Amino acid sequence: MEQFLDEHGCTVQLAFKQHSFEQSSGHVIVICSYSDKWLLTSHKERGWEFPGGKIEKGETPEQAAVREVFEETGGVLENFFPLGEYQVSNGNSKFVKTIFYGKIKKLVKKDDYLETNGPVFEMGNILEERFQAKYSFIMKDDVIKKSLEYLETLKSEMHSSR
Repeated sequence: MEQFLDEHGCTVQLAFKQHSFEQSSGHVIVICSYSDKWLLTSHKERGWEFPGGKIEKGETPEQAAVREVFEETGGVLENFFPLGEYQVSNGNSKFVKTIFYGKIKKLVKKDDYLETNGPVFEMGNILEERFQAKYSFIMKDDVIKKSLEYLETLKSEMHSSR
């Protein structure tokens, strides 16, 4: 498990396995790709970020991931799986968020993307691009960096085992 501070000075603990914390996950974030591009959403207040949000009552993290991606981007997830989870603590309260990775099968044009302006795409090196002002603070801490690096490790392992 790794620990670091986020942009707001909160303590973040990151683990690439499920059920790493006493508290169960109440949120999801979904790292999405579509046609060799990263699929993000343009949050109306925070800026560009991977889709995600709160797990609703009676929902599993997997169901929340599918719902949030569709609500915020119109993306239909396929071949998605959990990468891990992280806990954010500000000293008074804490929450846990499950990290998923998935590919988008298709995009559905919608009239309303709820609290976002809909889908946006990044074709460049997102690890470098994410520090631009248009990106959300969520994209700028080590959760995204380490998750993308971990994802590359998984892809390399899968490719070498063939």
